[in-house]
Amino acid sequence: MLYSIIVPVYNRPGEIEEFLDSLSAQTVKPFELLIIEDGSKERCDHLLDRYRSSFTIHYYYKENTGRSDTRNYGMERATGDYLLFFDSDVILPPFYFERLQTAMQADYCDCFGGPDAADASFSDMQKAVSHSMTSFWTTGGIRGGKAVMEKFCPRTFNMGFSKEVYNTVGGFEDMMGEDIDLSIRIREAGFRTRLIRETFVYHKRRVDLSRFFKQVNNFGQARIWLQIKHPGSLKIVHTLPALMLIMGVLLLAVSIILPWLLLLPLIYLLLIFFDSLFKNKSLRVAVYSVATAVVQITGYGLGFLKAFWFKLVLKQPLETKKKLTKLYNRG
Repeated sequence: MLYSIIVPVYNRPGEIEEFLDSLSAQTVKPFELLIIEDGSKERCDHLLDRYRSSFTIHYYYKENTGRSDTRNYGMERATGDYLLFFDSDVILPPFYFERLQTAMQADYCDCFGGPDAADASFSDMQKAVSHSMTSFWTTGGIRGGKAVMEKFCPRTFNMGFSKEVYNTVGGFEDMMGEDIDLSIRIREAGFRTRLIRETFVYHKRRVDLSRFFKQVNNFGQARIWLQIKHPGSLKIVHTLPALMLIMGVLLLAVSIILPWLLLLPLIYLLLIFFDSLFKNKSLRVAVYSVATAVVQITGYGLGFLKAFWFKLVLKQPLETKKKLTKLYNRG
């Protein structure tokens, strides 16, 4: 089976070089790579020649239209039997495709997703952000954790589905939460989706807390968008950050009278601290993990509440993701 890897790139030649290095190091290479440059000013085509002898590369440059349209552009040109999607900031362990082939031969599925992790070479802040985005205490395990509070939905940092799925369901839509939307549509069309834990990737997430805040704020808003498009898709686990944010504000107010109530958020933050300390074996990463968890819960919670008020209560229309990006850049 030939896999077509589709990666949208926007002004990230340094990231894509690390990704190419990890592809070159694969123990087996049953794939072609399609890099679609989405109107970048800092192009990456000059990096590709030294990898062409290792695997097939197709490079395309197009005007900037956003990630969803760019991935769809790649799918239209892919020749493989199975389409794979990665973000440009991921690194694949050398055994990724070896394990994927083994898993598919043992139990084929129409669509799969894998989890993400932090590599030992990552900075302390990158490890802390990775912990916040993968820990049960901050996400409920919905991104591929061993304990989960929601049916797993593959996401485009590590996701794949067959050409038959694409021909039946179509591609990504220009909306917030576009990968989860597509996962839901794939499942609703009757295709089988599964989590393959062995096919994890190392995800070099945003290390600037301000940018991380904006990213998780969008995640919070996306959950309301998904509920509007797919009624019933909103689960209790998706509301927890917003509820925790509201509870935190109330606790701060009431603690003026009952100061012992501040022990409750302190206990929660200590759980995150020791969970990170146990997993990362680093005091610094554990301290950073507390900070990134606060940013994650606050950013996601505010985004969720904002979208809940404007989109569900006031019934404002959903903009396209491309339009939102333009409005943000102007601001």
